[in-house]
Amino acid sequence: MKLAVVGGGSTYTPELADGLARLRDTLPVGELVLVDPAAERLERVAGLARRILARQDHPATVTTTASVAAGVEDADAVLLQLRVGGQAAREQDETWPLECGCVGQETTGAGGLAKALRTVPVVLGIAEQVRRTAPRAWIVDFTNPVGIVTRALLTAGHRAVGLCNVAIGFQRRFARHLGVDPGRIRLDHVGLNHLTWERGVTLLDTPGATGGREVLPELLVGFGEQIAADLRLPLPLIRRLGAVPSYYLRYFYQHDTVVDELRTNGSRASRVAAIERQLLEMYADPALDTKPDLLAQRGGAFYSEAAVQLVAALLGTGSGSGSGDGAGVQVVDTRNDGTLPFLPDDAVIEVPAAVDTDGVRPLPVRPVEPLYAGLIAHVTAYEQLALEAALKGGYDRVHSALLAHPLIGQAERADRLTDRLIAHNRAHLSWA
Repeated sequence: MKLAVVGGGSTYTPELADGLARLRDTLPVGELVLVDPAAERLERVAGLARRILARQDHPATVTTTASVAAGVEDADAVLLQLRVGGQAAREQDETWPLECGCVGQETTGAGGLAKALRTVPVVLGIAEQVRRTAPRAWIVDFTNPVGIVTRALLTAGHRAVGLCNVAIGFQRRFARHLGVDPGRIRLDHVGLNHLTWERGVTLLDTPGATGGREVLPELLVGFGEQIAADLRLPLPLIRRLGAVPSYYLRYFYQHDTVVDELRTNGSRASRVAAIERQLLEMYADPALDTKPDLLAQRGGAFYSEAAVQLVAALLGTGSGSGSGDGAGVQVVDTRNDGTLPFLPDDAVIEVPAAVDTDGVRPLPVRPVEPLYAGLIAHVTAYEQLALEAALKGGYDRVHSALLAHPLIGQAERADRLTDRLIAHNRAHLSWA
């Protein structure tokens, strides 16, 4: 089995190699191809990936290439984990929105739109290469903003599904609090990528079982302080919601506070760039054959396990759940198709879905409370406009998307943000 990773020079890749080694019976990969134009970086990452696999006696070969066409040819699955413009572009995404009093973040608000505009055309070009050289391959998108990128892929007719590590992170965190196997945790996870809530947590009788009991109230009572600290949200707010929001909801629930913090403390991008430099120095050490502890600070925890389980289910090589929701069920980003009736069918939502060789089918979702449904619908409208701007370009389309975003929504602010977005991204926008 051949697995291609576009953006294989990412510092995340050793995490994936470790997951492939540990879960070899779930996904028997024979060839791991890392695709990236940054040759020196790619070889460092590939070297560590080879040593990680060898340490655990995994037979897969690791090859590298700068050519997308060569890398994805005859692949069974293609993982996308690229960053157009690199960390330098991310630094800008997190900085210039602050000049207009808006949160600077790589997936939320104006910075997230900038990333979508740079990323969607590139991803669609890669997907066309996959269609030509590996037409039966599944594309698994981990590239942010996952919801918008996945919607672009699905709209263009590609065999694609989006993946985020937020759900599996909650699953593992709740399992740790309760002292149980993660497979016994099932999440009532609903929303959009980076805009989700855990409305319920079921403790299954056994991993993969259908029976269990609701434990979210006792989690909030017994572990509320830890949960609130992890999310950096006030515990009274979480208890009032009666649900656990993803940490990205902090940009909505405490927007002005976050803006003040970012102006004072600097960007996450600068810290990540420093971590990446350290990691790449470590990866160059030929004696290193395990993923370093520092990698956990880079983000993407449990990404490898979620990715391996998702690809295994799609290819029929194994079963299991990255969301704790039973065999063959995982939280993914996929077409709505009536699952949330207040959204259009072609919206991309993030919910538990049945996953097998026939594809991805969202499971039924109980009615979404207005407190959440309103924000979901609002952001979905923005994402539709963002995708139009990414596909067709133009000042007016960018402005419309910004004006529609619930964190912006003022004409003068949208004017200023549009000017800055185009100025900072002109090199990546063919129409600008």
